[in-house]
Amino acid sequence: MTIEGLKNYKVTNRRYRNRRIGEFLKELHLTEGRNTGFKKILNALDKNGSPKPEFETDEDHSYFISRFFVREGFYDEDVRQEQDLSDRMSDKMSEQKESSVKSSVKIIEMMKNNSLVTAEQIASELNISLRAVEKQIRNLREKGQIVRVGADNGGHWEVKEK
Repeated sequence: MTIEGLKNYKVTNRRYRNRRIGEFLKELHLTEGRNTGFKKILNALDKNGSPKPEFETDEDHSYFISRFFVREGFYDEDVRQEQDLSDRMSDKMSEQKESSVKSSVKIIEMMKNNSLVTAEQIASELNISLRAVEKQIRNLREKGQIVRVGADNGGHWEVKEK
């Protein structure tokens, strides 16, 4: 590999450090063929519309530096992608909150109709997980909308009117 070859993106290296180890790693799919990484880098940057990279070394090959550059417009696209992701997450959170509110209303209605209803029965009726029901009940209790009267087993629910 020569310095001039790096500048022209024509990299070939026929000097092998340890041919047996290289072949062994290649068979295990831990490395690729020789010099394939440069071609992959150049193809990916070209496909992305990015400028070509810079590679640098010295005659003794004591170091190797790669510089990659951000293409024009990348940051604008990145900001748009982040905003799209933020919007999608916000929409998802709104849907979850709306679903949670609907579940809470249904749980309260079920408790009004049957003060002995269990979390398992609620989960089955609403087709949601027991854990989700328990979380909803905990939130409703913290807000003071429902109260458990008596023991967990054998007690009943009281719905507090707002």
